[in-house]
Amino acid sequence: MIDGKKVLFSGMQATGNLTLGNYLGALKNWVALSDEYECFYSVVDMHSITVRQDPATLRKRARSLLTLYIAAGLDPKKNCIYYQSHVSAHAELAWVLNCYTYMGELNRMTQFKDKAAKHADNINAGLFTYPVLMAADILLYQADVVPVGIDQMQHLELTRNLAERFNNLYGEVFTIPEAYIGKVGAKIMSLQDPSKKMSKSDENPNGSIYLMDDPDTIMRKCRRAVTDSEGCIRYTDRQPGLKNLIDIYSACTGKTPEETVREFDGKGYGDLKPAVGEAVISVLKPLQEEYARLSKDKAYLDSIIKENGEKAGYYAGKTLRKVHRKIGFPDRIR
Repeated sequence: MIDGKKVLFSGMQATGNLTLGNYLGALKNWVALSDEYECFYSVVDMHSITVRQDPATLRKRARSLLTLYIAAGLDPKKNCIYYQSHVSAHAELAWVLNCYTYMGELNRMTQFKDKAAKHADNINAGLFTYPVLMAADILLYQADVVPVGIDQMQHLELTRNLAERFNNLYGEVFTIPEAYIGKVGAKIMSLQDPSKKMSKSDENPNGSIYLMDDPDTIMRKCRRAVTDSEGCIRYTDRQPGLKNLIDIYSACTGKTPEETVREFDGKGYGDLKPAVGEAVISVLKPLQEEYARLSKDKAYLDSIIKENGEKAGYYAGKTLRKVHRKIGFPDRIR
């Protein structure tokens, strides 16, 4: 805990462009947590290089993501918003934890298998040990809670196992993190394949609405969204494309799916799709305007990067020094 508050850690990769799904499913809900938790939100650029990146593009996207965090409403005075690569303790703790992680545990990671299949020409050690770096991210800040999706639960369980293993050997060093159970963000699916989540890595650009899409692009994507031939607006798993549009509209307007269905009772998909587009545009417009304003203020962003990086480094360093003492590394002469 920090100043009487439990600690929450989360982060996003500095690759691709954030989607409406990232915003409604995670980022929007992060904003409400800063009063209850001491929050660390990382731009996890170190995780990004398990796949080859263009250096200039990675730097640009990392800064863009950090700016988006703030534009979305995360107050950098209340939340520690920082670059993972600016805190060397992440890599240092990851190495230590690697030495306490079993090969069999990493072999069972389903995300490694999935990513290895997609990047068969670059199955590197970093891709294999990615979950250990994720564990270091969380344990460095003695995080009590971590907001995770179903696809990351396996990684959180490994983190808990490593923390317990280390504590059993050396005493109470790490806080055992729990999955954050709170308000569940909207689960937004692809507009072109509603069986898959909306993703910033979707090969079909019409499947995802990106946070920086202009109004015409947003409206075009909504109008082209896959539905079905039933023509009746109902909220049911039998109509996944339609259900996804209702979820988007409801999340953007604050209405329940049931209220949305009643609103469009007797109307068709041709009425719903443009209404979804307008709702999305109205939600993203203030975020885009604030992003544009912040992007021009280089001095302000640089000050946040410096101050928050130092804050993250302070708390990470406290944990790392404790770990070094426990495992027998010589004290550093200061």
